[in-house]
Amino acid sequence: MKTRYLLVTIITMLFAISIQTQAQSKSEKKMLVIYYSWSNSGNTRNVAGQIKEATGADIFEIVPVNPYPRDYMECVKQARKEIDSDFKPEIKGKVEDFDSYDIIFVGSPNWWSTIAPPVATFLSSYNFKGKIILPFMTHEDTRLGRSMEAIKKLCPDADIRSGLPIQEKAVPNAGNDIQKWLKNNGIKE
Repeated sequence: MKTRYLLVTIITMLFAISIQTQAQSKSEKKMLVIYYSWSNSGNTRNVAGQIKEATGADIFEIVPVNPYPRDYMECVKQARKEIDSDFKPEIKGKVEDFDSYDIIFVGSPNWWSTIAPPVATFLSSYNFKGKIILPFMTHEDTRLGRSMEAIKKLCPDADIRSGLPIQEKAVPNAGNDIQKWLKNNGIKE
């Protein structure tokens, strides 16, 4: 009887240690939110901030050296030309110690059904091998479009998880969708 009790106690302790180790390894993953936001209303910036708040991740804003036109129609024309020609504009700054991050949240407005060119520049500038990428896109009605394919092409060695499309009008109240997305992707319990 004592042997049985001792065995059950040992198994219970090992199980508890295993759960604690798994929880620690999840919490030890270093996270980074990177995003590009064009408009003054900052929809993608807003969602990026909500993800940072929900995860405690570090954050980095992608800023092109040459800003896009503030006029919407001019910006749309320029974006179309850049996307069609696979142009990657120069961006400011860089992420220090990028290799230390395990999980990267990648945010972009949906331009012509894909990621904005500054995001493509960022993704092609770093080695994402072995990293988890969680894309999020702000949009009017186009959801993720072809953004997942674009990210997979630029980061073929990354573990790219399901993306989160947030419609422009839903941005201020995206918290529940973000929490569900994080849970579905194993980031939060």
